[in-house]
Amino acid sequence: MAEKFVVVDLETTGNSPKKGDRIIQFAAVVIEDGKIAEMYTTLINPLQPIPIFIEELTGLSDDDVKEAPLFSEIAPKVSSLLKDAYFVAHNVSFDMGFLQEEFILSGEKAFTGPVLDTVEMARFLEPSSDSYKLADLAAGEGLSHDRPHQADSDAEATAELFILFLKKLKNLPIKTIRQLARLSEGLKSDIHLLLNSIELEKDEGIDSIPESIIFVNGIALKDPGIREKDQANLIISEEYPWSHAEKEKLFQSAAFLLESREGQFEMMDEVYHSFQNGTHALIEAGTGIGKTLGYLLPAAYFSRRENVRVIISTYTIQLQEQLLSREIPLLTGILPFEFKAALLKGRNNYISLSRFAKSLEEENDNYDVALAKMQILIWLMTTDHGDRDELNLSSGGHLYWNTIRNEKDSHREKSPWHQVDFYNRAKKNAREADLLITNHSLLLSDLDSGGKTLPAYSYVVLDEGHHFEKASASHLGIRLDYLSVRLTLSQFGLYEQRQLFYKAEKIIASNPNREKMNTKLQINDLYADTLYEMDEFFKLAIAFASKEGKRNPSKRLKAAINEDSHSREWNAMKHASERFLFRLRDLTEIVQTIREMAIVLPGKQASAIEMELAAFQLELEMLQKKMTGLFTIGSDFVKWVETDTRVPQNATEIVAMPVSVSETLSKKFFLCKKSVVLTSATLTVNQSFDYAIKELGLEPKYCNTISIPSPFNYNENVKLFISSDLPEINSVTQDEYIAEIAAKIISVCEAAKGRLLVLFTSHEMLKKTFELVKESGLLPEYALIAQGISGGSRSRLTRNFQKYDKAVLFGTNSFWEGIDIPGEGLSCLIVVRLPFSSPDEPFTKAKCRRIEKSGGRAFLEYSLPEAVLRFKQGFGRLIRTSSDRGVIVIFDKRIGESSYGKVFLQSIPEVPIKKVDINQLVDEIDNWL
Repeated sequence: MAEKFVVVDLETTGNSPKKGDRIIQFAAVVIEDGKIAEMYTTLINPLQPIPIFIEELTGLSDDDVKEAPLFSEIAPKVSSLLKDAYFVAHNVSFDMGFLQEEFILSGEKAFTGPVLDTVEMARFLEPSSDSYKLADLAAGEGLSHDRPHQADSDAEATAELFILFLKKLKNLPIKTIRQLARLSEGLKSDIHLLLNSIELEKDEGIDSIPESIIFVNGIALKDPGIREKDQANLIISEEYPWSHAEKEKLFQSAAFLLESREGQFEMMDEVYHSFQNGTHALIEAGTGIGKTLGYLLPAAYFSRRENVRVIISTYTIQLQEQLLSREIPLLTGILPFEFKAALLKGRNNYISLSRFAKSLEEENDNYDVALAKMQILIWLMTTDHGDRDELNLSSGGHLYWNTIRNEKDSHREKSPWHQVDFYNRAKKNAREADLLITNHSLLLSDLDSGGKTLPAYSYVVLDEGHHFEKASASHLGIRLDYLSVRLTLSQFGLYEQRQLFYKAEKIIASNPNREKMNTKLQINDLYADTLYEMDEFFKLAIAFASKEGKRNPSKRLKAAINEDSHSREWNAMKHASERFLFRLRDLTEIVQTIREMAIVLPGKQASAIEMELAAFQLELEMLQKKMTGLFTIGSDFVKWVETDTRVPQNATEIVAMPVSVSETLSKKFFLCKKSVVLTSATLTVNQSFDYAIKELGLEPKYCNTISIPSPFNYNENVKLFISSDLPEINSVTQDEYIAEIAAKIISVCEAAKGRLLVLFTSHEMLKKTFELVKESGLLPEYALIAQGISGGSRSRLTRNFQKYDKAVLFGTNSFWEGIDIPGEGLSCLIVVRLPFSSPDEPFTKAKCRRIEKSGGRAFLEYSLPEAVLRFKQGFGRLIRTSSDRGVIVIFDKRIGESSYGKVFLQSIPEVPIKKVDINQLVDEIDNWL
């Protein structure tokens, strides 16, 4: 094994050496025998100006490098350092590209040795890491890295990281090293050479396997510590603490400081009372009362006293995990008795070990698949849950996961995998749990399956209950989008594309019955025809949307599907769907036949291919089910085609959604459960629960309701201003209106000194406003961050916003709720328009039509309550802790001038409200913040 590694980092004038960018700083750290042996760093004169953004990034200016050597002067030294060594870098192609170009310009020989990329190494050695940036990896490993974007600091941090990676590799079992070595031949850097060297080392020594690792069929797993089924949970003798003093005593006995809150105690009693009396309840819990502990504590008491299971359901999987990792440990520290909590997700979230083992026998993996397999081999030695959300997979890795995810036929009971199967373990833990944490989607799937997904239950807490109706509609609906369909079909591929069909054909060629089946050419033709009919179907869907739909300013196009329509476009789309469905059925039959041929053949390769074919067949059958459902589903569903005029085919989807789920939820859920408690910060409209009760299908007389106000002093800590000098939106052009909005945002931002969140209801308006603010050049010191423009997820954009002292965050849709920026991180919130849904939206139109048809008033019964609830969510972004303070600015004059505007204001906590022009607004903010 080559014992010398040279870790290199460069700072440069840009990203492209081919376009003339040059090195301005070089740093190298030499590692020998697993230790840092030498460090070398120098500035370099690039013979060109350093761009301002590079100067800001690195701290290096033209003055710093003007007396520095040219690269040609240090090239012999660099070559000497690299002699007989591995070249190591974080994102090695960048550093190597620059170095090779400089060697050529200097007349020095190019480097021809092996290269190692610490990004690539981190991807498989740290498969659960959220980020593979050097600073994030260093922080995760507890390494010092105090001067990022300076070559010497970056090189040293990379070297320390690489030494840790080397140790991790050398501590792996030899069986795992061999598996990794074979897979790593498909990677971009020369990791296979390093792994082969480690394998030779281990062959000559003793392979020590940690006690925490077991091997099953050659795969290393974390020992699950299989145990016999626990005895039934004992009923506790402790009484529920009804009094304030008893709860205080519990909190004071905790090993950590917990703040007691009157509203939280009130919520605890309401939850326990509902369970005890077998009634449903809606609890609106204001921000800051400690809602989560407010339902967990009574749920735990009731579960243990009555020996019954309580389901805790959240809206998202992320909230599920937060409950188990953060809130359950808090509860454990308070309660005077033990309890069991478990988390259960949908089956497909868990890996099938038997399928994974079979997939390891395949050869010629593409890059993403090879990397994903390496990640999973490492991950299986540390994971307790086998849950895909623990993995940071590439998009190709996610596709690969679909072939190894847990399915009903993953393995038989007598299989060696059965005892260690992660889904079986999760189900076992769920059966034994007092509190079972799940999500709305899985809860609804359980209703569909007749109770076959979750263990039996009668008591439920629905956290983020305001989402349950929408989650139900989404679960019962159908979505078919072009990209997903194309991605599904692409797995099979034409023979010459060397995808699944090619691999399967190679295997079944030895089956004597092969000649009785369609020829390669016939299967190729069928697959090509299926792709053609798919494209035609979506093209005609786009034509239908273009003819029947209404274009909105954001270039999105939506067209409601009317089954009674006899338009030429609708008929063409319907006939195309029938042709596509016919081809899908033919392709599914062919896949089934190939599977039957592969399954009887001996050898691991045949078994692995059969598994892939089975997963693909399942996806084809699901696709057929969706296609059939879209055109046969009942009239109580609203259907539409949605596309984007800028990239129509890739952005096209066909949707079917139930107009109302109240009757379904009433019959299948609420009437079947003894007690369901829904809790959220936004359940009331104008102090009334009527809207939520109606939409959910609850019976008012069997449902308790309580609104527990926030303990925060909004009256002292918040001021709400309504802009009085904006023009009416219909009195000017949209561009003129947006120009006014942009000008006012700039003025507010300067007065508030940043820390500003601007909420929109239209992405097109957001985009145009953002561009005007940016192009004005009036906020040069501020970081301007915009959803859909700046790039990244909601949580990433929020984190970026919090990094800066002066920043403006422009958001729409998901930014109205779910982001948490406490303290001085956010001091001003602007609401550009009241968040009404567009009346032209097919779902909104269908919902309103249904209400009007039954004699109701659609605006008051649907449009207004929906907008108010979203407005309340937006309002809740500003104050997250008792010490927070800030201002809210409403640009929409309707809130102060329309007859319904007061409903918005009466639905939020009482705060001082003032109508002001822009000059008054700036003075008010400047004086108060």
